[in-house]
Amino acid sequence: MTDPWVALEPGADPAERVRALRRAHETFTTAGTVPRPVRSVVAESWRRSARAGVGPDGTARVELTDGDLGAYRAEHPLARVMPLFRELMGTFAADGEHLLAVCDAHGRLLWVEGHAATRRRADRMNFVPGARWSESAVGTNAPGTAVAVGRPVQVFAAEHFIRRVQPWTCAAAPVHDPRTGRVLGAVDITGGDGLAHPHSLGFVQAVARAAEAQLALLAPPPAAAEGPLLSALGRDEAELAVDRRRTRLSRRHSEILVLLSRHPEGLSGDELLCALYADESVTPVTLRAELARMRRVVGPGLLASRPYRLAAAVESDATVVERWLEKGALTAAVEAYTGPLLPGSQAPAIVRLRERLAGVLRTALIAHRDPDLLADWAHAPWGEDDLEVWRALAAVRPTAPVRARLAALEAELAVPVGRAPARICGATSVQRPLA
Repeated sequence: MTDPWVALEPGADPAERVRALRRAHETFTTAGTVPRPVRSVVAESWRRSARAGVGPDGTARVELTDGDLGAYRAEHPLARVMPLFRELMGTFAADGEHLLAVCDAHGRLLWVEGHAATRRRADRMNFVPGARWSESAVGTNAPGTAVAVGRPVQVFAAEHFIRRVQPWTCAAAPVHDPRTGRVLGAVDITGGDGLAHPHSLGFVQAVARAAEAQLALLAPPPAAAEGPLLSALGRDEAELAVDRRRTRLSRRHSEILVLLSRHPEGLSGDELLCALYADESVTPVTLRAELARMRRVVGPGLLASRPYRLAAAVESDATVVERWLEKGALTAAVEAYTGPLLPGSQAPAIVRLRERLAGVLRTALIAHRDPDLLADWAHAPWGEDDLEVWRALAAVRPTAPVRARLAALEAELAVPVGRAPARICGATSVQRPLA
């Protein structure tokens, strides 16, 4: 293949390619090895699918229905470009007996439109609005894989991980927020083998770019002055954004700003010393020098003293996660959680806050028993050794890869079934926040 992202090059025999892919798929699902005819992008996707515990005989699960689906679609950013998608792709889908589909960043299908008979066929495999088609849910497929890898991709016939999807061919491209670069979802064209052509991949990519351009035109201009934003999840050095200026902070300044952002009333020097340093020999002079350096970095207008406090409210990504959890919006909380709070910090108060946030979130995940959300956590770097989450995932999705990973974890940690470890990945100990 001269282009690894194209499923079937012109001149290739589709029937022969299908036979080779079916043999390769059978080899992978039985022996775990990927034979040579499989494209690298598909092979990597198959491996991710297997690690997520997806079985080749599975099916998509509908997560949003009726009013919940309608309300979610109405608020989704891609709703603003659905008229554009229909204008550019609607006739092509209807005339070619294809489907136009749009998913969100989690692989949930929001719209599925097109040829009526093709839609009825797709309904039988739950390729319907509200169903989750992420890789972690149904394995390799164009919209789910496009979201996972962040670029346009074709998936042809038996390249699909789930067997019931293998009669189909699809091409999808991610759509990004033009201001932040964040993936909003993907636009997809699904149908028969005729879509296994480089033109279909180029087509959906062009449509995605047109959507991004329209979103840029529709987006309101940035506010003249935005409130300070602090990003501290999944990074040892936080980033502070003030008036569209981004500043990377040192580890100690990151810790100080996180603590002060959570205490608008301020903290005394002694309180900050106790919160930041386990070593009681650290003197107030050291702290004052650190705060003086921090004031030069963030600007004199943000940091006030007596007590030490922030002169403006600072929103942090950690508080966003907490707010979603308070509202019971677990999926949104998981999406917003990009990793532990300042994972390299050993400051006593930061350790408590980090463990509390992760503990509350994972406790909600275990109680909710959503296999896809549990799989997302389990396969994240911070969850790959989380025994309790793997046990919860095995209870609701007892596939062979999940059971194997659970057995390996239990053997490695030597924890009897039914007992929880005292602490895993710094996330199982839930403590009170800093007073």
